[in-house]
Amino acid sequence: MTPSTLAALHAACFTTPRPWQATEFADLLTQPVVFLESHPSGFALGRVIADEAELLTLAVDPAHRRAGIGQALMARFLDTACQRGAAQAFLEVAANNAPALALYDRCGFARAGLRRRYYSAPDGQKIDGVVMTRPIA
Repeated sequence: MTPSTLAALHAACFTTPRPWQATEFADLLTQPVVFLESHPSGFALGRVIADEAELLTLAVDPAHRRAGIGQALMARFLDTACQRGAAQAFLEVAANNAPALALYDRCGFARAGLRRRYYSAPDGQKIDGVVMTRPIA
């Protein structure tokens, strides 16, 4: 997937947090700690620093959701993070994103904290960010 393809898919998936631009994806992908797991209908972007993996973003085309793509991408994210030496993974998700919270729960993540009023929705509403973690075996 190209940075433009990633940005277009991200825009189809998100308003909060705001969709990332192609230049942001391009910049991230130049960093050696960053890795991309892709599928024709989605992607997971992560990074490993020291022994910690962070899921930067996960996007699945709305027309292809609930088909196991997100769960498969998460499994690949965790496998790659493990291969890169991560012992722990973390992510952050908008508190009102129930489908994503359910996916991360299914993938073994547990809530570890809350960032109050972290995200700004297009209508100006402030939304909490949920921090989730899990060990990588």
